[in-house]
Amino acid sequence: MGIINYFKESFQELSTQVTWIPMSEAQKTTVVVSIFTVLFAIAVFLVDKFFQLGLEQYFNLFK
Repeated sequence: MGIINYFKESFQELSTQVTWIPMSEAQKTTVVVSIFTVLFAIAVFLVDKFFQLGLEQYFNLFK
């Protein structure tokens, strides 16, 4: 079983035995994941800034 045979069988399995979701559903899911990713990144940024400012204020007390 060579590497070429492996790729041929893999391609055949992907094209005949895998059930793919419709393109419209894939697009909707991609949009939802993208929006969630952006919102999560903003939330992490805000939490990071909150802790950064809090720690700066804390350490400024001891200057």
